[in-house]
Amino acid sequence: MATSTLRQGYDLPMQPTEDQTRYQALKAHDARFDGHFFVGVSSTHIYCRPVCRVKLPKFENCRFFDLAALAERAGYRPCLRCRPELAPSSLPWTTLDASRTLALQAARWLDEPLAWQGNNARETDAPDSKPTISQLAAHLGVSDRHVRRLFEAQLGVSPLQYLQTRRLLTAKQLLTDTDMPIAQVALCSGFGSVRRFSAAFLAHYRLNPSQLRRSATDADSGKVKSNALASTIATSFCTVKLSYRPPYDSRWLLEFFQKRQINAVEFVAIEANKWSAGWTLHLESGGKQHTGWIAVEFLQHQPTVLLQVSDSLRDVLPQVIRQVRALLDLDADPLAINTVLGDSFDTTASLGGLRVPGCLNGFDLAVRAILGQQVTVAAGRTFTQRVVDNFGRPIETPFPALTRLFPTPEALAQASGEDLGRLGIVKQRQAAITALARAVADKQLHLQPNADIETTMTALRALPGVGDWTAQYIAMRALRWPDAFVAGDVALHKAMGLQNLEPLLSPTKTAAAAVAASQVWRPWRSYAVMRAWTSLLQKSNATDQKIL
Repeated sequence: MATSTLRQGYDLPMQPTEDQTRYQALKAHDARFDGHFFVGVSSTHIYCRPVCRVKLPKFENCRFFDLAALAERAGYRPCLRCRPELAPSSLPWTTLDASRTLALQAARWLDEPLAWQGNNARETDAPDSKPTISQLAAHLGVSDRHVRRLFEAQLGVSPLQYLQTRRLLTAKQLLTDTDMPIAQVALCSGFGSVRRFSAAFLAHYRLNPSQLRRSATDADSGKVKSNALASTIATSFCTVKLSYRPPYDSRWLLEFFQKRQINAVEFVAIEANKWSAGWTLHLESGGKQHTGWIAVEFLQHQPTVLLQVSDSLRDVLPQVIRQVRALLDLDADPLAINTVLGDSFDTTASLGGLRVPGCLNGFDLAVRAILGQQVTVAAGRTFTQRVVDNFGRPIETPFPALTRLFPTPEALAQASGEDLGRLGIVKQRQAAITALARAVADKQLHLQPNADIETTMTALRALPGVGDWTAQYIAMRALRWPDAFVAGDVALHKAMGLQNLEPLLSPTKTAAAAVAASQVWRPWRSYAVMRAWTSLLQKSNATDQKIL
């Protein structure tokens, strides 16, 4: 992050060095900068997050790193107290530098557990690691050599070093927060064998996995203690911690989900002392289908979420963690976003903690978006509820509110027009849902965060009954594109004051005017849209806006 941004909120000397600015953030334990940098302490050879509560090291003993992988390459080990693996991701979006954009896209792809399967990241195991980098290069449409050169030039480490750190930190979290067997931790973290995992862990952290687990248990931080949710759960599960950067308006996010809640597949509980939510979940990994449930609880007075995951999803726990982080937008950087958006739609400074709500499954979100076209939120919810009740499979969970799974692409691809018509769904929506389901079931369409934005949106627009509004909305929430912009949205036009122009513009010209005016918000236009919609609700206290 630029020094000028980090300097905000501190009384510093004129033009301090970037390291001095970061030291002030470390001194304040400021969670706004969590994940933006890591500090290595030369006297201990340990690296920490800026929120670490250990005794403040001397400035001359500190080395600052933009990435955990850079700290580990320099020979530092992760702190067992602040746990760098919990830090939110910090890969800034850019639309200006093509080389940096490509490198950041590569890093985000390597962050996805789906990219780890069946490969080992050790630099010395070239036969096992080459497929991962080859797949990365193919995904980006460049050569292996080009992606390696750009990655190291832009981020300071090789793709394999970055991937190695990601896997090891994931394993460290699983060893600390869960009681998963070490062999299962190794496989979940992308290592081909326990031997390779143990060797890599010992080489980097000077501990073998069992030693780390014993030290975590001795410190009473082994299996995360669940609180309010635990009393409702009678079956086995595991709990992990997830961190985020404040400000974060968790109540607004839960209310957003609650207004769109589909019974039997999700619940939201907003009570005086407990803000929680739960979902059923089905996902595919390694050609296998996994089903289960998750529940989240926002801890009061600390930037932490407790995630509880059913035992049936343990084999894909890193993937579940990644999807929940996207669902709750835990890796967002409010400081960077709010610096660009300023007071747009936010004259009372109350919207700085808004996030862009994500989803657990891109297909589910796309179906909801289609059913919500040109109707109110309540009507879209009613249609979706009927689809779930008729095509969703039952599932057993410890939560009375979670009893069904959202219908699979295969199930809806086989649904006839007559079946969908009986639910009150018009023919245009029937055709759109069927075409979408077939494209996803046939692996022709991938609705996940690491998908190529332009290719995916072009494929979406090619589906019958799917226009730019729906494609942009799916990109915003399912593909996690922070610069999505629903240019044709009437509510957005109202919030932007475009409906008050004289003379009145046609819908096409109004959309074009919205796009032109939105350029100052790039690359955070998705967040600007959320602010715009929320500002309308604040002004009108409406409960039935046509806003998804």
